[in-house]
Amino acid sequence: MCAAALEEYCGSTFWNNSYLEREDPDLPVCVEQTVLVWIPLGFLWLCAPTHLVPLCMRKKANTKHLSKLYLCKQIVVSLLFLTAIAALAVTLGEDFGPNADSASTEKNPGVYYANPVLYAVTWVLVLLCQEAVRRQEGVVDSATLFLFWLLLVLCDIFPFQTLLREALKLGTIPDVPRFSLFYISFGLELIAFVLSMIADVPPEAKEQVKKNPEAGASFLSRITFNWFHSMVIKGYKRPLVQEDMWELSEKDSTAYLNDCFQNTMQSELGAARVRYQHKLSNKRVQKRDKAPEESFQNGLGKGVSQDVLMMEEKGKDSDGKKKKKDKKKKEEINYPSGWLISSIYKTFKWILIESAFFKLLQDLLAFASPQLLKLMVSFTQDKSTYTWMGYVYAVLLLVVAILQSLFLQQYFQRCFVLGMKVRTAIMAAVYKKALVVSNDARKESTVGETVNLMSADAQRFNDVTNFIHLLWSCPLQIILSIVFLWFELGPSVLAGLAVMVLMVPINGLLATKARKLQIENMKFKDKRLKIMNEILNGIKILKLYAWEPSFQTQVENIRGDELKVMRKFAYLTSVSTFVFSCAPALVSLATFAVFVSVSSDNVLTAEKAFTSISLFNILRFPLAMLPMLIAAIVQTSVSKKRLEKFLGGDDLESDIIRHDRSFSTAISVCDGSFAWERDAEPMLKDVSLEVKPGRLVAVVGAVGSGKSSLISALLGEMHSTKGFINIQGSLAFVPQQAWIQNATLKDNILFGSPHEEKRFQQVIQACALAPDLELLPGGVLTEIGEKGINLSGGQKQRVSLARAAYSRADIYLLDDPLSAVDSHVGKHLFDKLIGNNGILKDKTRILVTHGVSFLPYVDEIVVLVDGKVSEVGSYNSLRASRGAFSEFLDTYAKEQSNLNHSQTDDSKDTADVELIPERDDAQPDSPLEDTVSATLKRENSIRRSQRGGSVRLRKNSSLKKTGDVPDPKKGQKLIEKETMETGQVKFSVYLQYMRAMGWGYAVMVFVVYFIQNIAFIGQNLWLSDWTNDAVEYFNKTYPAWKRDTRVGVFGALGVAQGLFVFLGTLLLANASVNASRILHSRLLNNILRVPMLFFDTTPIGRVVNRFAKDIFTVDEAIPQSFRSWLLCLLGVLGTLFVICLATPFFTIIIIPLAVVYFFVQRFYVATSRQLRRLDSVSRSPIYSHFSETVSGLSVIRAYGHQERFLKHNEITIDENLKSVYPWIVSNRWLAIRLEFLGNLVVFFAALFAVLSRDSLDSGLVGLSISYALNVTQTLNWLVRMTSELETNIVAVERVSEYAELENEAKWVTENRPPEKWPKDGRVQFEDFKVRYRPGLDLVLHGITCDIGSTEKIGIVGRTGAGKSSLTNCLFRIIEAAEGRILLDDIDISTIGLHDLRNSLTIIPQDPVLFSGTLRMNLDPFDKFSDEEIWRVLELSHLKDYVGGLQEGLQHEVAEGGENLSVGQRQLLCLARALLRKSRILILDEATAAVDLETDDLIQNTIRREFSHCTVLTIAHRLHSIMDSSRVMVLDAGKIVEFDSPSNLLQKRGHFFSMAKDAGITKEEITAL
Repeated sequence: MCAAALEEYCGSTFWNNSYLEREDPDLPVCVEQTVLVWIPLGFLWLCAPTHLVPLCMRKKANTKHLSKLYLCKQIVVSLLFLTAIAALAVTLGEDFGPNADSASTEKNPGVYYANPVLYAVTWVLVLLCQEAVRRQEGVVDSATLFLFWLLLVLCDIFPFQTLLREALKLGTIPDVPRFSLFYISFGLELIAFVLSMIADVPPEAKEQVKKNPEAGASFLSRITFNWFHSMVIKGYKRPLVQEDMWELSEKDSTAYLNDCFQNTMQSELGAARVRYQHKLSNKRVQKRDKAPEESFQNGLGKGVSQDVLMMEEKGKDSDGKKKKKDKKKKEEINYPSGWLISSIYKTFKWILIESAFFKLLQDLLAFASPQLLKLMVSFTQDKSTYTWMGYVYAVLLLVVAILQSLFLQQYFQRCFVLGMKVRTAIMAAVYKKALVVSNDARKESTVGETVNLMSADAQRFNDVTNFIHLLWSCPLQIILSIVFLWFELGPSVLAGLAVMVLMVPINGLLATKARKLQIENMKFKDKRLKIMNEILNGIKILKLYAWEPSFQTQVENIRGDELKVMRKFAYLTSVSTFVFSCAPALVSLATFAVFVSVSSDNVLTAEKAFTSISLFNILRFPLAMLPMLIAAIVQTSVSKKRLEKFLGGDDLESDIIRHDRSFSTAISVCDGSFAWERDAEPMLKDVSLEVKPGRLVAVVGAVGSGKSSLISALLGEMHSTKGFINIQGSLAFVPQQAWIQNATLKDNILFGSPHEEKRFQQVIQACALAPDLELLPGGVLTEIGEKGINLSGGQKQRVSLARAAYSRADIYLLDDPLSAVDSHVGKHLFDKLIGNNGILKDKTRILVTHGVSFLPYVDEIVVLVDGKVSEVGSYNSLRASRGAFSEFLDTYAKEQSNLNHSQTDDSKDTADVELIPERDDAQPDSPLEDTVSATLKRENSIRRSQRGGSVRLRKNSSLKKTGDVPDPKKGQKLIEKETMETGQVKFSVYLQYMRAMGWGYAVMVFVVYFIQNIAFIGQNLWLSDWTNDAVEYFNKTYPAWKRDTRVGVFGALGVAQGLFVFLGTLLLANASVNASRILHSRLLNNILRVPMLFFDTTPIGRVVNRFAKDIFTVDEAIPQSFRSWLLCLLGVLGTLFVICLATPFFTIIIIPLAVVYFFVQRFYVATSRQLRRLDSVSRSPIYSHFSETVSGLSVIRAYGHQERFLKHNEITIDENLKSVYPWIVSNRWLAIRLEFLGNLVVFFAALFAVLSRDSLDSGLVGLSISYALNVTQTLNWLVRMTSELETNIVAVERVSEYAELENEAKWVTENRPPEKWPKDGRVQFEDFKVRYRPGLDLVLHGITCDIGSTEKIGIVGRTGAGKSSLTNCLFRIIEAAEGRILLDDIDISTIGLHDLRNSLTIIPQDPVLFSGTLRMNLDPFDKFSDEEIWRVLELSHLKDYVGGLQEGLQHEVAEGGENLSVGQRQLLCLARALLRKSRILILDEATAAVDLETDDLIQNTIRREFSHCTVLTIAHRLHSIMDSSRVMVLDAGKIVEFDSPSNLLQKRGHFFSMAKDAGITKEEITAL
C-alpha cells in the first residue's frame, strides 16, 4: 500500500530485489529521492528547535563580530537556497512553461515539486541555526549542523554514483539541468561540510582559547580530542612544567564545584538532620523522664539575657543537639547519615546521565561485531555470494568499531572528569568544614585522620565514580552475551557459563586470602618504616655511639619477614592468574565439548565457533570487573561513613561571643563557665572578668589552672555552659606554641595584611628579629620550612608575636609568649612591645605569663586557681593580701633567682642592657643542624608543658656553628631541591633491575611466557582446523573418535597455557622478591654508611621516601606492570602473526601501522609521564596546607582569616586539577588514536579476507578477524603498560641513586688500636683545621692544645664559635682539613671509625631514645649483664623509677621517648655513658631541657663517677664550669683564652665579659 503511494509520488518503482541481486548493485531512484532525502532533513528538523528557541527568546541581539568563516557559511547556504529555487523553477518550467506541451497530460511527479520546496525551507532553517550559533555565548560550532552536513553528504553519495553510472551507460546525459544542479549543490554541500568542521572563535575569546584550547575546539576536535595536540607535542619536545598547564574552565574549577556541592549538601544534610532528629525523638519517648529538665536548663543557660525569642530557638536547638549527644553511647549511627551519596548524585546528575547514555550505546554496539563476524565467515564459506557483500561487511565492521570507540571514549572522559569533580568537591567541603568544626568533633579525629579524609577517602570516591556505571552495565553485558550465545549454541552454553560462575567464588576466596596477606604485609611495612624513621632521626647518635650494626640487623629482620609474606602473596597471585588465564580456555572447552557431544547432529562450524569465542571474550570483562567493583564499593562505604560523620558534625557555636557596643569594657566575661566538650565538666567555673580598653592584664596561675583555657574561651573555642562573653574590637592571638606557616618570613608576619614598610620595620625591631634577619640567608624573604623547622623555638615565638603586632587589632591575647625566649630577649620584648612603653601600649593586652619579673609592670593581675578566678588586683595590692598570688610568687621566684641572677637588679638597668642576639636563637638558617635536634625542637614545646610546675625556660636547640652558614652567594637554600627525573628512563636501569632479578630467572620467565603464547595460538589454530570438519563431513555422520581427539587436544592445549602462565608467574614472583631483597639491603647498607653531612643537607622525608614509596614500587608495582607488559607484548605479536598467517597480504600494512603506533606511543608516554609527576608534585601542597590549617585553626579563627585560607585552598586544588585534567584527556587522546589503529587492523584483516576469499578456508578468516577484534584493547594496554613500567622503573633509579652515595671512612680497618685504649685519656690537637664541606670556609682555624689525663676542661664561646665542631672532630663526624688529633699518641684518623667511636663517650645535648625496650636503649648489642645495667641505673637515679615499672628493663619506650619526661631521658643518656666507662667523656651540656634538680643530679654523678676520666664540657651556663681545671674560650674557630677560671677572671678578657653578662662575680666564685 505504502510502496504504491510512494511509486506514484516518485513516478518510478520504489523497490525491487533485482536491484541488489547482481554484481553491480544500485538503489532504485525512488529510494534515493525519498528516504535518502528525508533522513538528513528529518534529523535537522528535529534538532533545530534547540537552536531556534534561544534565538526567539533573546530580546536584544548580541551583535558579535561577523567572522569571515561565518560569512562563508552563510553564503554557501544562500547559494544552496538558490539551487533549490532553480530546481523548482526547472520543474515549473517543464510543466507550465511556454514550451510545455499542453496536449501531453504527463506532468512531472510530485517529488520534483516537494523536494526543492523541502530543501528551500531547510536552507532557510540552516541560515537561522547558524545565526543562533553565532549569538550564543562561548559556543564555537554546532554538533547538530556538523552531523546534518555529514548525513547529507553520505546520503547524496548514492544518487551521485547512480546519475554518473546512468550517464556513462547511455553515453549521453538525459536530464541536463537537473544533472548539473545536483552536482553543483553536491559540491556546495561538501564545502559546507568542510566549513562546519572548523571552529569559529570570536576575537574576544581568542585569549581564553590560548589559555584553554578546549574552549575553542570544534565538535570534531572534541570527539577525537584533537585539541590536546599542542600539549602532547610540547610534552614531547621538552618535559612539561606547571607553567605549561592550561587554565581550567569555569565549570571544572574548585570554587564553582564547591558552590554547587555546598548548596545541595546543605539541603540534603538539613533533611538528614531532621530525619535523624525524628529517629531520636521516637527513641526518646522511652526515656522521657530524664530529658526534659536537662534540655530546659540547657536552653536557659544558653539564652541568658537575650530576648525571649532567641531564647526559645536556642533552647530547641541545643535541646536537639544535647540529646543527640546523649544518644551517643547507645546507638551505632550517632550522626545524620545517608545524605552524602544523594548530594553527590544531585550535584552531578547530568554528567552521570550523559555518561550512562554513551555506555549503553557502546554496550549495544559491542554485540554487533560478533554478528558481523558471523556474516563475514559465512560469506567466505558460501562462494556464491556476490563479492560486494564482503566489502559491505568490512566497511560495516569498521563503522561499528569507530562508533564504538567514539562512544567509549566520551563515556570514559565523562566518568573520569566526574571522578575528578567528586574528589574536588569532597576535598573542598572537608577543608571548609575543618575551619568551622567544633572542638568536640575535632577531638574525635587527629590531624592525620582529618588529612586522610581529604587524601584517601576523597580519592576512593574518585576511583569508584570512574566505574560506577559498571554496576548496571556488567549485568547487562552478561545477559546479552548469554542470549546471543544461546542463539549460537543452544543450552550447551550453560556448561561454559557454569565454569565462569564457578570462577567467581574461587577468585573471591583468593582475594580475601590476598587481602589478609596485604594487611599483614602493611604491618611489617609500618614497623620497618617506623624504625627507619627513628634511625634517620637519631642518625647522629647512632654514629656517635657506633650503634649502626645493631639497628641494621633489626631492619633486616623485619624486611625478611616482609619478604616472606610478599612471596606468599606472589604465589597467591600466580594461582589467581592461573585461574584467570585458564578461564577462557576452559569455558570454550566446556561449551564446545558439551555442544558436540550432546547430539551427533551438532557440528561445530566456523561461524559458530568464532562468534562464540568473540562473545566469550566480551563476557570475560564484566565477570572479572564485578567482584572488583563490589569490593571497591564496600571500601568506599567505609569512606562514606567517615566523611558523613565529619561533614555532618557540629560546627563551632558562633554566638558564644557577643559584640555588643553598649559595654564600656573591651572584654567582659559575666559569670561564665566554659567546658571543652558539651557534656564535660567545665574547665573554667564562674569566671567574671572585666578589662578596660588599653590595659595590660597579666594572667597567672600554676600549671593546669586554666590560663590557656581562659584565652580559648575568649576566642570562642570553648562551650559556654552559662554566662556570656562580650568583646569589642578585633582580636590578635599569640598561641603558646607558635604556629608558623610554610611561607616566607615576611608572609608569616604580614599574614594577609598589606605591606607597609615603616610599620613592618618597627615591628621587626620591637620583636628583636633584626639580628636574626641578618643571619637568615634570604633576610625577610627566607622560606620557612613546614612547622617552622628552620627557626629555633624562640625565633618562632617572636615571629608569632610580630604577626600579632603587625595586625593592628584592638585586643591582644598573648598566651605565654615569653617562656620560649631567653630572659634578656624576653625583657626586650616586654619593654619594646608588650609593656606600657611598647608599641602596643594603647591596646588592650591580656598576657598569660610565668615570668614573675614582669608582674610589677602590668596594670592588673588575674590569679587563676583550679579554673576559678581567685584574686584580681595590682601587683602591690595582691602582694599585700597574702593570698594565692604570694604563694605563686614564692614558688616561682625561688627557681628564677637560681637561674637569673636575681632579676630585680636586672630590671633597674633596663637601659644599658644591650640587645645581645638571643643565645642560640640567632642562628643562621642552618638546616645543617642535625635533624635530630630539629625534630626535637618541634616537639620540645609540647613537652614543656609536661614538666609539672618547674619553671619554663626555652630549651636551647642544638649547638650550631657559624661554619654551617653557607655563603649567601652559594645559594640561599642549603637543602638541594630533590631531583625530579625527567625525560626517558635509561635502558641501563632496566638492565640493573634484571641483574637484581638474576639473569637466569629473567630469561626463563621470557621463554615460559613465550611457550604459553605459542600454546594459545596453537589452540586457536586447532579450533579453526576443527571447524573445517563441518565442510568435510557435510551431511555425513561425524566419527566419534575424531570428535574426541578434537576436544582432547583443544583441552590439553588450553590447560598447557594455564600451566605455563602459572609457571612463568611463579618464576617472576621469585625473581622479583630476589630483586626487592637485593635492592633494599644495598640501599640500607649504604645509607647507614653515608657521612653525617648528607643527612644535614637532605631532609629526612626524602630519605624515608626512598625506603617507603620507592621500595614499595619495587616490591609490588614493578613485578605487576612487568608481567602485564610482557603478556601484552606477546599478545599483540601473536595476534599480528595469526592475521598474517591467515591473510599474508596483511604484512604490507603492518609496517606503516607499526610506525604510526610507535610515534603515538612515544608522544603519549613523554607527556603522560610528566603529567603524572606534576600531579603528584602539586598534590602534596594541598595536604600540607590542610594539615597546616588544622594545626593553626585557633590562630586562623582568632584573626578571622577563614575566607583567605579557603581561597588559598581553592587555588592549591586548582593547581593540582590543572595537571589532573590534562592527564585524563591524554589517556583519551591516546586511546582514541590507538583504537582507530586497531579498527584499521580489523578493517584490513576483513578486507584482505574478502580479496583472497577463494584461497582461504573459513576457519582462518574467523580466527584472524576474531583476533583482530581483540587487538584494540591489547594495543591500548600495551601502551599503558609501557608507560606504567617506565614510570615505575624510576623507583629503581632513585633507590640505586642512594645506594651509590659516597661513604664515610671504613668502620673497622686493619690498623686496630690496643685493647684498653685509650688508657690515660690524653688529647692533643695539632694545628687542627676543619671545614664542613669542600668549598666552605674553615670552621676551626688551626687549634693547638694539649689536654692532660683526667683534666676537666670547660669549653665556652658564643654561638657559632666552633664549640660543637670540636666534638664532631673528635668523633670524626667531620674529617680534618689539616692537622691531626692524637688520643694517647695514636692519630685518630688512622683507625676505623667504630674503633674510635666505641672508645669515646658522649652525653649529647638532646637526649635521643629509640622505640624498643629500655634495655635496648642502653645496650643494643647485649654486651652487658643485667646486674651491670641495674648498677648503672642506680647511679643515674633511675633505679626506683625503672624498678617501679611493670616490665622493668623490658619497659617499651615510645617513639622518640615520648613516654618519659625530658629529665628521665637525660638521665638515661647519662646511664649510657656510665655503662661505656671510657677514659674520655664529652659532655655537650643540655641547657634548658632539664629542670634544676635533674641538672644537679647529673653534675654530681659526673663529678663522682668520672673523676678518673678526662672530661670536656661544652657549657652554656657558666655556673656549671666554674669548678673545672681549665676553661677554653673559643671565638670564631680559634682559641682566644685557655686557663683556669680564676686566672681568666683577673685577666678581664673575653671570659670576664661573658661572666659579667651571666651575672657571675668574683665573690660567687670564691663561694664556689
